[in-house]
Amino acid sequence: MINKISPSVEEALAGIYDGATIMIGGFGGAGQPAELIDGLIAQGAKDLVIVNNNAGNGEVGLAALLKAGRVRKIICSFPRQADSYVFDELYHSKKIELELVPQGNLAERIRAAGAGIGAFFTPTGFGTELADGKETREINGRQYVLEYPIHADFALIKAETGDRWGNLTYRKTARNFGPIMATAAKCTIASVHNIVELGEIDPEVVVTPGLFVKRIVKVPRTATGPAGFKQD
Repeated sequence: MINKISPSVEEALAGIYDGATIMIGGFGGAGQPAELIDGLIAQGAKDLVIVNNNAGNGEVGLAALLKAGRVRKIICSFPRQADSYVFDELYHSKKIELELVPQGNLAERIRAAGAGIGAFFTPTGFGTELADGKETREINGRQYVLEYPIHADFALIKAETGDRWGNLTYRKTARNFGPIMATAAKCTIASVHNIVELGEIDPEVVVTPGLFVKRIVKVPRTATGPAGFKQD
């Protein structure tokens, strides 16, 4: 019997190793799997490469992982904002490496990994420092840059509802990067607020099929202040 439900966050994260590349869902706080990140900090894996839209807010969630000194490199599209002081300090003291990727390119590089695409041409970044050292080509009179997929060893994502096969649905904008990250990682781990019986999720509304999910774990819905980012 297929049952991907883990009894605890600790067991859901078992096997994450030093040096792993980990995709973490979320757009700012929306859809960020805070409980899984806290569990990863407690688990102790280090020298990580993190793929995320941004570089953390305040000192919670992803920012807490950075502050704990567990991240060697971050690949993201939006590293700086008013409360990204943890990343700022690490970056300016040369304690973390940054690969800056335009947001659309980031999403497409992740999607390409899940779709089995070897590389793709995009106009975004042409003529800027982001294209330095990359292959370029003129296609139909427009200049393009060759970009490669981003693959991950693990993906930590947050969903709203799941079943024991790992089928997932999401809550509104908390969906963001979760579905494409689930397809691009060797092992996808999802936190959910609700676990239902097989058949209770209409197959027509499944967003991430269980085929792409290795483990799910139920976490409580915790409402916090704006800096806590656990409202969804």
